[in-house]
Amino acid sequence: MLAKINHVAIVSDNYAQLAQFYEAAFGMRTSAKTRPGRAVTVGDGYVGLNINPRRAGRSAGLDHFGIEVDDAEEAFARIAKHYPSVKWLKRPSTRPFAGVTTHDPDGNMFDISQKNMANRTSVYVENDGKANPRHIDHVALRTMRPDEMATFYRTVFELTPTNKSAGDPNHYLTDGHVTLVIMPWDITDYDGTGIITQGMDHIGFRVEDLETFKADVARIAGDNPRLTPAPVSSGAEGAALEKLFARSCPLGQHRLADCDGILIDVSAA
Repeated sequence: MLAKINHVAIVSDNYAQLAQFYEAAFGMRTSAKTRPGRAVTVGDGYVGLNINPRRAGRSAGLDHFGIEVDDAEEAFARIAKHYPSVKWLKRPSTRPFAGVTTHDPDGNMFDISQKNMANRTSVYVENDGKANPRHIDHVALRTMRPDEMATFYRTVFELTPTNKSAGDPNHYLTDGHVTLVIMPWDITDYDGTGIITQGMDHIGFRVEDLETFKADVARIAGDNPRLTPAPVSSGAEGAALEKLFARSCPLGQHRLADCDGILIDVSAA
């Protein structure tokens, strides 16, 4: 099965401002079909980033990711055969990025789509498959059964495992361009800092040069203070979180948060 990670979704009270951050810092482009007052979709040429306004009852933050397949019915058949407890839900036509929303056996939510689904529009059609110099490199989630969840994504979507260091508890599954990082969630890891529940953890970006990127972020914050990254390592709790972030995922060389607090891992090409 041909499968690619095609989008990441964020829920935010400041969705329009957040879109400007990703445009300014990472060169992502807003879809020409974005409608005023609705969710903003930006893309890096390969992956779309959908930034949704927060509605009542929904938590802000990283929400889910999406996988595009060549045959959605085959994906559903594999899920039904191997994981009968997993259910799925067709999404409304207002969701240009999701044909069907489902979950893995640990409850981590993701979307499934294929190119000819009726509600596929916006940046998810406009992306040409040629990633910008600054692009999404990986998406990471924490879950209580990482071994079993890695088996799920391999079985259903045939994502390819990549090499990892001895003793690394993570799983790394790639579509050839974007890596899904599946990390263990353990409440004791949060000793000394605020507890983040299991689920989506951070986005990883690849940039052309790390020092140039840092200088650009500083310049952007100087031009518009509302686009200043949220501090990660401030105070004792922040320092503990930064250490946890650094040791949890070895793919990044620099860690920050966007202006809404979403954790971002950055590495140089």
